Amino acid sequence: MTQPSPAYLAVIRAIDKFGEWSGYLVAVLCIPLIVPNVYEVVSRYAFDDPTDWAQEITTMAYGAMFMLGAAYALLKGAHVRTDMLWERFSDRTKGKIDTIAYVVFFFPAIAVLFWITLDDAQYAYSIGERSNVSAWQPIIWPLRWCIPITCALLLIQGVSELMKSVYAWRTGRELVHHEKIEV
Repeated sequence: MTQPSPAYLAVIRAIDKFGEWSGYLVAVLCIPLIVPNVYEVVSRYAFDDPTDWAQEITTMAYGAMFMLGAAYALLKGAHVRTDMLWERFSDRTKGKIDTIAYVVFFFPAIAVLFWITLDDAQYAYSIGERSNVSAWQPIIWPLRWCIPITCALLLIQGVSELMKSVYAWRTGRELVHHEKIEV
């Protein structure tokens, strides 16, 4: 079995390192997810003074964290897969299936989603789009930008995953083993 070239490995490592760091930065979004919830609970139950803004901040932070964390989940192999079948396949078969799936489904779908949502995000920014859920009416264009940014992160991580699956298809060996996340 042949070893991948140093350049091939360097590209995979660089993309994966970028994916790790982007995942850690997204984890920081837990802070604005927790702080307003704690403030709301204390305000509501200790002082009988509920807020208008805590629910919207929580929803926006969770949405951003969920979306922006998708590329990190791809890196870690945490997306849904039918394991009862998948685990029975050889590494070569897994590589073949993944390579075809990335080329035929993943990249075209994410690229189209990127271009569509990029236009939506630019428009939301240009009109200063605001939420109409509460009287607070915060701007929501930053949340709109999370979708094309997520697509860009997924496309970048997808290149690494495609390279790994091509290697597995060619050699019959998995290049990088994903963390197994049990539910």
